[in-house]
Amino acid sequence: MISKITFIDETFVRIDYSFKGLPSGDYENCIFKDCVFANVSLSGSRFSNCTFDTCNLSSAKVDNTALREINFLECKLLGVHFEDCNQFLFSANFDHCTLNLSSFFKQNIKKCSFRNCSLIEVDFTQADLSGLIFDNCDFSQAIFDNSNLENTDFRTSFNYVINIEINRIRKAKFAKEGLIGLLQRYDIIID
Repeated sequence: MISKITFIDETFVRIDYSFKGLPSGDYENCIFKDCVFANVSLSGSRFSNCTFDTCNLSSAKVDNTALREINFLECKLLGVHFEDCNQFLFSANFDHCTLNLSSFFKQNIKKCSFRNCSLIEVDFTQADLSGLIFDNCDFSQAIFDNSNLENTDFRTSFNYVINIEINRIRKAKFAKEGLIGLLQRYDIIID
């Protein structure tokens, strides 16, 4: 049996892992600053209480990757399939991140937060987003299909189109300006 490498309280700065890959292991209380993980396999690794600051994780492979209490700050996470992550204690905070074309299919993301994020064409099909606050997020062409949006706060977000007949939206919060995104499928004119 091969033992995993453990990294605790370490800081990694300006490393391009797209050439050599990231060693599979357990990362606790680590900081990754200005690192590149584009198309890198993070599969099987465990990240706990880590911060990714201004990193590029576009198309990173996250099969069975544990993300527990992770902070993503100003990161690029294009096309990441978060549904492939280890579901146990999954929690992440996304602040000023670009998550376009990513997927949270069937993912429970109730323990996540999203502030000032671009969520263009993100797939939230059958995801549990209940109780989340999406603060100033762009949902252009995002997919909500049989999603749990109960008590979710969209008041400061924009460009969402949500079919209220196929999603659970009880007590969800929307700004008046965003109501068009709930009524768009009815092809009505609102002045």
